[in-house]
Amino acid sequence: MDGVLNEVTNTVHKHETGKSKFDTECGVTYHLSADDLRVLGTIESELDGTNASRCGRCFDDGGGY
Repeated sequence: MDGVLNEVTNTVHKHETGKSKFDTECGVTYHLSADDLRVLGTIESELDGTNASRCGRCFDDGGGY
């Protein structure tokens, strides 16, 4: 599963399939600058060894907004 990292809040969101590269399932990133976002490959491999949190709207086990 691909993801989008908000580098300001260090929160990972699920990418919305079929949408532009920064569109997320929760829609939180629509108003953010592309400079603050980074497309991730597979979320699980990207999160290993980082302190990024998962979006609570995109993931059942997430904690952030």
